[in-house]
Formats: sequence, C-alpha cells, structure tokens
Amino acid sequence: MALSRLYQRPVSLGCTPASPEPLFSLRLQPGRRSPAWGPPRPRRLHLSPREDVKSLVSSFVAKTKVMNEKYNRFLERRFPRFYVMYSVFVKGFQMLLADAKKARRIKTFMSQKKVMFHQLSYRDMEHLRQFRQDMVKCLFLGIISIPPFANYLVFLLMYFYPRQLLIHHFWTSKQQQEFLDIYHARRKQSHPKILSCLEKAIPLIPNPVHQWHFTQLYIKVQNGDPPCINDLLPLRTCFSVYPLAVSHLSTAHLKALSRAMLLTPHLPSVLLRYRLNKHSTVLHQLDKALKRLGIGQLTAQEVKSTLRCPSCCMLWSYFLPTTLGQGT
Repeated sequence: MALSRLYQRPVSLGCTPASPEPLFSLRLQPGRRSPAWGPPRPRRLHLSPREDVKSLVSSFVAKTKVMNEKYNRFLERRFPRFYVMYSVFVKGFQMLLADAKKARRIKTFMSQKKVMFHQLSYRDMEHLRQFRQDMVKCLFLGIISIPPFANYLVFLLMYFYPRQLLIHHFWTSKQQQEFLDIYHARRKQSHPKILSCLEKAIPLIPNPVHQWHFTQLYIKVQNGDPPCINDLLPLRTCFSVYPLAVSHLSTAHLKALSRAMLLTPHLPSVLLRYRLNKHSTVLHQLDKALKRLGIGQLTAQEVKSTLRCPSCCMLWSYFLPTTLGQGT
C-alpha cells in the first residue's frame, strides 16, 4: 500500500496507462555498503573532456599573464636597474625567436622554389646575413658554456663585455648607439692604412694610363673629396690583376680591409683572402638586390642602418677588389 503511493498512475479513457516514473531511484555509492536514496544522475555531462582541457588551459594562461604583470610591476618599483636588464632580455629573446621563425620561412621558400641566395629580395638577404652572424656568436657562447659551472662565468663575461659576447637583440638603446659609434670609429681608423697600401701599389700598376688615373684619384681622396663613379669605373680592371687582386694583396692590406669590414684580422693570410672574397661577394649581391628594390622603398630604419657611415668614411667599399672587379 505504501509502495503504491510512490508511483503516479494517471489513467484516461481510451489511452494506455502511462509508464510509472520513479520519484526516487536507488544508486550505489562507492565506499558505502547500503544504497543511497536520491534523484537520478544525468546520463551526459555538459562539457566534453576536450572542452574541459581548453577551459583549464585558457584559465591557466590568463592567471599566468596576471601574475607576470604583477611581477613586472614589483621589479620596476623595487629594483629598477634589474628591471631594465630583465625587460631587455625578455624582449631580446622574443625578437630572436621571431628572427629565427622568419629565417626558417625564408629557408623553406628557398628549398621549395629552388631559389638561390642571390635571387632573394634585399630584405630577405639582409635578414639571413644578419641572422647567420648572430647564430655564430650564439654558437660561440654555447661552446664556452659546456664545461661544468662555466655558465656562471659566461653570465659574468656577458655583463662586462656585452658588445663582444651579446647579439644586438640584447643591447639597450643606449648600448646600441654607443656600440655603433665604436664600429664607425674602427672603420674610420682603417682607412688611412688602406690608402697607404694603395699608394705603395700605384708604381706597380703596369698600365701608365691606369697609373695616372690612380694617382689623381689618390690625390682627390687625400684632399677629402669622395670619389665618384666616373673616377672608379676606368680603374675597375686594375682590381682583377696584379697588384690589386685579392690573391696578390699584401698581408697588411688584407688586415686593413678586414678591419674596415669589421672582420677579425688575426688570422692567416689564406683565411683573410677567403673571408674577404666571401663578404665582398655578399655585399655585391646586396647592392644588386637594393638596386632592384629601389632606395625609395626603404623604411627610415633601413635607410639609417644602410647610411650609418658617410660616403667619405666608406672608401674601403670603393677599393674592395672583388666588388670593383664584379662591376659595382
């Protein structure tokens, strides 16, 4: 009698009685010996496991960003000097990753389209050239950090010698201006030595006409006037034969040209000739790519980096044997 009251039995004429719907159901709970009374459990969950994971990840990322912002404000308020170094390192690491991704895209494009380096655009060529130089410096840091506990010494050296060991991504704005001025001064110091080596080579030029043109050009440069293209083109063939070809240059001349190109001069003459040939070829390819692009298409930052040194201080590029020999 009591159990029959737990069910509702609606009956209508001409209709079959509705199936009884239990108000309560028995279910077993783990850890309990007796059944528990309660409403029936839903058969399906509202969120799938994949949606649950996405919501957890998004909430974790949001909380991480909030904590990172609080940490940055704490460092900026309590440790301002350390915060400057920390922010430069974080931004530099992000820029380095972005450059690595861009270099990878360029390499993929070259492999898929069967494109050579000299066939790329000016910006892609310059990006790959700069990224390779940065990776060489990073590889050097990685090698000297291999011995045990050497990484602490490397950090100390990076702090005291940032220009020699760090790439430009991890320089502050003040350091960038200061280091670029140092590079400019080093280039400028190498020009008198280059001119001295050229003066010694003038009597060895076999053609008297070329010898006279070279003497007039040397006098013009000594007076502080930058040479024009018409002054250089008649002497183009002189840089492909003795005594101004790369294979016939003296060691002092090779070292002066290496300093002007910011390359180390402390190498054997064979390696100096090889590096000068390689770098001058890359510069020649960049010049041709820039000519295809057009100077008017450059941004303000690209123009600033390209024209960092005045033409009167870039005489080494005019006297670079391979560049002039290729008709720049």
